[in-house]
Amino acid sequence: MSDFFKHKGIIHPRLDQYIIGHTTPESQLLSSLFRDTYVKVHHPRRTSDHLTGKFLEMICKMIKPSKVLEIGTFTGYGALAIAAGLSAEAELHTVEINDEMQPFIEGWFRESADSHKIHLHIGDALMIIPNFEILFDLVFIDGEKDQYIDYYEAALAKTRPGGFIIADNTLWSGKVLENDIPENDHFTRGLRRFNDYIQADDRVENLLLPVFDGMMIIWVKSFH
Repeated sequence: MSDFFKHKGIIHPRLDQYIIGHTTPESQLLSSLFRDTYVKVHHPRRTSDHLTGKFLEMICKMIKPSKVLEIGTFTGYGALAIAAGLSAEAELHTVEINDEMQPFIEGWFRESADSHKIHLHIGDALMIIPNFEILFDLVFIDGEKDQYIDYYEAALAKTRPGGFIIADNTLWSGKVLENDIPENDHFTRGLRRFNDYIQADDRVENLLLPVFDGMMIIWVKSFH
């Protein structure tokens, strides 16, 4: 398993292994999906991993959301981890822009006992989200990094007061600290803009956690 976690580069290899060794092991389903992603899918580093998945599952068990939105399904690891933390009556709407991924995602969803909780939407999240007629308790943003502000505004309009939005990869391997970001590095620039945007947004309270590749936790104020 250790080779698969090297792409996250948490802090130090020994500490990485210690953390993994003191975290409830991932399910056989998620382990198999993770491996299949690396064998069969282009850019497999985009997938969530065991620690990120367990974090999302624990968040769901803590706040007990009934409606969850995920922006960026990729191969479905994060969606399955979230679904594992939801009650039987809760539902997860997950949006993936790449229609070529649909058969792969749906095949793995069918393997899960939590599949009845998951609704997969294929298309541009910025076109899909405004059409939802529900309010979400929790939103997980893990799509294109240069569109995070747009995702955030679309999601915020559909998040209930007191709900949470979590954005992944907000430290981007530390690149957000660099002074000279290349003009064509749209992802780093996008994440820097997003982090600054959230910090200045008085509609929410936020906590940027230095875990995994950076997790921005956002609480939507009751009045905004």
